[in-house]
Amino acid sequence: MPDSTRLPRLCAAVLLAGLAAMPVQAGPAAAHELPHTYVVSRAPGVLPEGIAIDRDGTMYVSSDGTGALYRGDVRDARLRPFRAEGLADRPSTLGVHTDGRGRVYSVGGAELTVHDRRGRLLATRTAQGGPLGASDLNDLVITDDAVYATDWANPVVYRAGIRHGRLGPLEPWLDVRSAFPQFPAQYWLLNGIVADRSGRTLLVASNGTEAVWRVDVANREISQVDLGGASFGADGMVLRGRTLYAVLNYGAPNGVYIADLDPDLRSGAVTHRVTGESFDLPTTLARHGCRIYVVNSQNDEPPGRPPYTVSAIDDPVCARPSR
Repeated sequence: MPDSTRLPRLCAAVLLAGLAAMPVQAGPAAAHELPHTYVVSRAPGVLPEGIAIDRDGTMYVSSDGTGALYRGDVRDARLRPFRAEGLADRPSTLGVHTDGRGRVYSVGGAELTVHDRRGRLLATRTAQGGPLGASDLNDLVITDDAVYATDWANPVVYRAGIRHGRLGPLEPWLDVRSAFPQFPAQYWLLNGIVADRSGRTLLVASNGTEAVWRVDVANREISQVDLGGASFGADGMVLRGRTLYAVLNYGAPNGVYIADLDPDLRSGAVTHRVTGESFDLPTTLARHGCRIYVVNSQNDEPPGRPPYTVSAIDDPVCARPSR
């Protein structure tokens, strides 16, 4: 990733370094048979960034520092390198997700790649750049008929259609500047992206605007999610029904924030803030069972200090049924 695009992310982390932690909300009893900390790697410079956990508990973590992927299991505290074809020349991998067939989708630089469980490369798609220059893809979400990806360097959401199991070209789909034209284009800093169950609504996080934006897929209408005026410049996010889980590391103390949204995903309120844990510049999260898995990136002080880890915490809303 070019230094010019990395700088705002690191500056945000430095600004937050001195902020005091807020109280942790109590949650259900932990599953003590599972590890609380997972070691991604002990090799210098890995700087973990993204995470995905498949339905069977298989965990994938990406490396911002090297571009590699790591694989493990929620029952085992140690991850190992995932031998994925075609990643040797990619210096950074950020967002990673799996689909219903266990295929592994990841983004880094301008590339979207798809691998099977054995690491075989199934597809590569390249974004051709946006209004500000070369793409720096940050995160992605997979729906029944498309993959959507955010661009940290451009105020653009990309889309690759899925038809009969085949992935189409990765093309510019939405220029978000129309929602807030007076905001400087280079500071949108698009981050996490999630979709509702139907795939008809997307939520897109923007570090720069300190907001989450709602996108109607049918007409590409974009509007800010009203969270009561709170700063909510999320990094990674997870949407489960109407519950939005997010990692914040900009504009608020580092940690996991959980919001309860209305049925249309247009407004809501933050119900839980988990900021008292020993997070080390968290970037994103995954949910599996009644636990939340948080990546400790150490990206505020690269190359960080091994071991690089994922922290597991109890989900404070686990007992409440998803709506």
